[in-house]
Amino acid sequence: MKVVIVDDTHINLVLMSRLMEKLPGVETVAFQSAREALAWCCAHPCDLLVLDYLMPDLNGLDFIAALDDALGDALGDALGDALGDARERPPVLMVTASQDVEIRHRALENGANDFLIKPIDKVEFLARTRNMLELRRATLALQSRASWLASEVGKATAELRAREQETILLLCRASEFRDPETGAHIQRMAHYSCLIAAELGLSSQEQECILNAAPMHDIGKVGTPDHILLKPGRLTPDEMVIMRQHAAIGYNILKASEAGMLQLAAVIAHTHHERFDGEGYPNGLAGEAIPLEGRIVAVADVFDALTSVRPYKKAWTLDAARTYLVDNSGSHFDPRCVDALLRRWPAVLEIRARFRDADRQDAA
Repeated sequence: MKVVIVDDTHINLVLMSRLMEKLPGVETVAFQSAREALAWCCAHPCDLLVLDYLMPDLNGLDFIAALDDALGDALGDALGDALGDARERPPVLMVTASQDVEIRHRALENGANDFLIKPIDKVEFLARTRNMLELRRATLALQSRASWLASEVGKATAELRAREQETILLLCRASEFRDPETGAHIQRMAHYSCLIAAELGLSSQEQECILNAAPMHDIGKVGTPDHILLKPGRLTPDEMVIMRQHAAIGYNILKASEAGMLQLAAVIAHTHHERFDGEGYPNGLAGEAIPLEGRIVAVADVFDALTSVRPYKKAWTLDAARTYLVDNSGSHFDPRCVDALLRRWPAVLEIRARFRDADRQDAA
């Protein structure tokens, strides 16, 4: 434990330093100048500050106030940088020759934790400093325990998040065995969705959640019969009714999960085929009644579907797909989501290049 002693009288410094040597595990730093002590305390941590009240260049109360200001500024700067090495002020034992009760009250009100009256009684000095250091040790132990617990909670949270992502990956792989439209498509549309979310100003955490949940948008197709899901041509009206059930099926698969990621995936699965004008399915929601995540994924999913080869169509050109989004902005799609995607066009092209289908030949 490190103790700083500040007194403008040399003999008092020597006396208190010698007394502190009687306590095991204590290192003493003594200053006869209050301003030198203040500069040292601002730059170095300590566990107890033994401070004379009446000093010529800076009295004890002003010393505490100046130290609080300095450490408070350091804390404010560090909060912008994940707290860094910001410290709290150590406990203060104020020493004064004054018998004035008002001074003692002011000392306690302004941050002193305890006080002694000069001339110093050796037994009382050792008892008070020992008690304050024991309290300091207990406080540091609690802080260390809290830090350890926070670290363990962080590890457990990261592990749970990894399990959620693993579950999503496995479910997506399961759908890939049945749906020829997955594969690189789910990677592209998930990253397009994240791009739109970022452009709309969603937080980095919300962007990551959408990135991880969006691949589950068509998980309900595991319940679609093969003769419809794998049909190489356009579906009949009756077949389309069955195909559209995948939105509700996906929702029912995912909704019971207590994992936040899968709950978001359930919302996306249920709403990414709703239309901004209310003509979509399965519930005919319109405008902002459609969850934002569903509106985002609707744009990303359709854009990638248009520019990808399907058994029943060729890939559209990028210009044709852009035109389609613009023409259907406000009817099929949320205009804000369309504009957000188009504003990030260079990033769209980068995502498209990064997640290529194995046999893809880009349309001109």
